[in-house]
Amino acid sequence: SKLNLVDLAGSERFQHQSAARQKESASINLSLNTLGNVISALTSPRKDGKRPFVPYRESALTKLLCDSLGGNANTLMIA
Repeated sequence: SKLNLVDLAGSERFQHQSAARQKESASINLSLNTLGNVISALTSPRKDGKRPFVPYRESALTKLLCDSLGGNANTLMIA
């Protein structure tokens, strides 16, 4: 049994940050975008019956959550 708690807060005030914080915020937003792509790939079946490509390796966040998102896992997201 495994439990992952992840705070998925993005960056809202991008322009009023230092260069280092802007780079970190861009990385966070890219990870959130990749998480959306993974969830989309997992929930949409292909027409030819094959399993779709799931881009787990595109960010560190999706690599860490790979076990909790795919396979026989139950996942709950609270917004």
